[in-house]
Amino acid sequence: MSHKIKIGIIGGSGVDNPDLFQDRQEKFVETPYGKPSDALILGKISDVECVLLARHGRGHSIMPTNINYRANIHALKAEGCTHLLVTTACGSLREEIKPGDVVILDQFIDRTTKRQQTFYDGSYSSPRGVCHIPMHTPFCEHTRQVYIEACKELGITAHSSGTMVTIEGPRFSTVAESRMFRSWGADVINMTTVPEVVLAKEAGLCYASVAMATDYDCWKESGETVSVEAVLKTFKDNAEKAKNILFKVIPMIAQKDWTEVIQAHQDTARESVMLPPPSTSS
Repeated sequence: MSHKIKIGIIGGSGVDNPDLFQDRQEKFVETPYGKPSDALILGKISDVECVLLARHGRGHSIMPTNINYRANIHALKAEGCTHLLVTTACGSLREEIKPGDVVILDQFIDRTTKRQQTFYDGSYSSPRGVCHIPMHTPFCEHTRQVYIEACKELGITAHSSGTMVTIEGPRFSTVAESRMFRSWGADVINMTTVPEVVLAKEAGLCYASVAMATDYDCWKESGETVSVEAVLKTFKDNAEKAKNILFKVIPMIAQKDWTEVIQAHQDTARESVMLPPPSTSS
């Protein structure tokens, strides 16, 4: 029996447009982890059921550290999403990744320090056990390949792999930090991929991310350094590009049989949980 597909979309800065949908309706939800960033926007794209959630809230009111990532992922899974297609603005750490380019992420480096990265935290509301989720392949490779194919068909310059370094924020990097991240092999930098990708993996979802380069961070000795003003210059074009990619990739996903892929993700999530031994009574 094949799985029914439902696409969750987590919109990054400039791509949280609720007007993407046919038959649009809003749904406010609560989760065991609190409220998500905003209402879930339910609707269809190319007759495929979708759910949109604005990562920072509509109006960009939530800073990266304060995003309730666990509530966001839990809400989308509870709504029946099988896939999470996410967009994120990022800075480029490589000359060849130009502002306006797209990067289909395949790895990450975590430089965050203040965020809950698991649903299994031992609290009253969390599931039992401890989850040691594997991160060898953090992003769904099958979904990534559909993204890559869609970008080729659209004629969009897209880098088929890339390592994202996620910093705590909300400040931008120093020059020394930016150069260090380059030396580590990072290709792009943002403030939100972690723990979103980790929680999606724990939830057994097909998660893939399109990173939209807006600037060259601050490692380049010549040229404009990163700033809110510089980033905003590329937002409009990037948002339009992201929308076109979503419109292309969603029907492509719907045409495929994802039964084995979804089952594999769910099996990995389930098998990664170590449960405490059963209690014994004397």
